[in-house]
Amino acid sequence: MKVPHPDHEFQKDIQHINQIPAVAKILEVICSTTGMGFAAVARVTKDRWIACAVEDRINFGLGVGGELKVETTLCHQVMSLSETVAIDHVKKDPVYFDHHTPKTYGLQSYISIPLFLTNGDFFGTLCAIDPNPASVNNEKTINMFKLFAELIAFHLETFQKLSDAEEKLAEEQNNTETREQFIAILGHDLRNPVGAISTASQLLNRISTEDRSSKLVKIIQDSTVRVRGLIDNMLDFASGRLGGGIVLNYENTDTLHNTFQQVISELQTIHPNREILADLSLKNEVKGDYKRIAQLFSNLLGNAISHGEKNVPIILKAKSDNDMFEMCVINKGKKIPLETQEQLFKPFSRGKVNQMEKGLGLGLYIAQEIAVAHQGKITVISTDEETCFTFSFPSR
Repeated sequence: MKVPHPDHEFQKDIQHINQIPAVAKILEVICSTTGMGFAAVARVTKDRWIACAVEDRINFGLGVGGELKVETTLCHQVMSLSETVAIDHVKKDPVYFDHHTPKTYGLQSYISIPLFLTNGDFFGTLCAIDPNPASVNNEKTINMFKLFAELIAFHLETFQKLSDAEEKLAEEQNNTETREQFIAILGHDLRNPVGAISTASQLLNRISTEDRSSKLVKIIQDSTVRVRGLIDNMLDFASGRLGGGIVLNYENTDTLHNTFQQVISELQTIHPNREILADLSLKNEVKGDYKRIAQLFSNLLGNAISHGEKNVPIILKAKSDNDMFEMCVINKGKKIPLETQEQLFKPFSRGKVNQMEKGLGLGLYIAQEIAVAHQGKITVISTDEETCFTFSFPSR
C-alpha cells in the first residue's frame, strides 16, 4: 500500500466527492447495514486506484487520497467488465476462493459497484470490504449499492459541471479585463495623433483662403471631433470598468448656462442645417461636474440629431431649483421600440442605425454612468410623436 500525492485531476475528483454532503452518510449506512468495516468511493482508471472518501472501522489504514495498486484490486475487474462483484465468504466462493486480491488484503467479504456518470463515463466504484464474512451477494444489498452509486454520480457530475463553468467564467473575466485594459491603452495612445491632426487643420485653416481647402479643413475638423468623442467614450468605458466608475470634478471654470450654449454651438457647427431651441431656467447654482454634464448633454443631443426628424427643431429644456436639476432633450421622430429602450443604456448597444451613423454604442451607457456619478438618472419616454430623454439629479 502506498499514499502518493494525487495529481491535479485526481485531486479535483477527491474534492468534488467530499463536497457531496451525502457521501459520508452513505458510507456510514453501508457499514452499518452490511456489518462490513471499510467502505469507500474510489476513483479508478486503468492505471490508478485512489480513495476519494472512506469509512474505516477496522483500521484498514487507507485514508482519503490513499492509493492501491489497481491490478491488486477487484475494482479493476469491475471497471473492465462494467459489472458488480459481490462475495459473501471468500473461502466458500467457487470463483474467488483462491483469488489474489482477498489473499493480498486478508478479505473474506467484498462488494464493488461500478460508478458511472450520467453521460456514460466510468468514474470509479462504490465498494466495501471486511476480514469477516458478510451477506452482500443478494438483490436487496446490491440494489442499495446501485441506488447510492447513482446518487453519488448525479451529484458528482453536477459539481464537475459547476467547476467547469467557474473555470470558464474566470477565464472570460480575465479576457474581459485584458480587453478593457487594451481599450484604455489604445484610447490613450490615439489621443496624441488626433490632437496633432486637429492642430494642423486649425493652422491650415488660418493660412489658406481657398474655398476648396476650407471645405477639406472642415471635413478634417469634423472628423477629428468625432474621433475625439469615440476616444473619450472608450477611455470612460475602460475607466468605469477598471477604476470603479466615473470620477467627478466640481472645480468648474464656467457657468452651466454657458456650458450648454457651448455644446449647442459645437454641434450646430457640425450640423448647420439642424435647429436647436434652448429653454434654460437655471435659477440656482448646481453642484455638479459641468464638463461631465456637457459630455452627457452632447451624447443626448447628438442622438437627437441623428435620429430625429431633420426638418423639426430639437428642444432642450433645463431647470434648477432648490432641490433638483432637470434637463430634457426632445426630438420628433419614430418611436423607440420598447425592447430597444430596455437595451439603450447597456454598453455596445446601439439599436437600429443607419450605415453612416455607426459607432461604438457607448454614448448612452457613459451618459448613464455620469448620471449615476451625480446620484441621478436618465429616463426615456418615447411615443409616436416624440422622444424625450430626461437627466435629473439632486442639485445640492
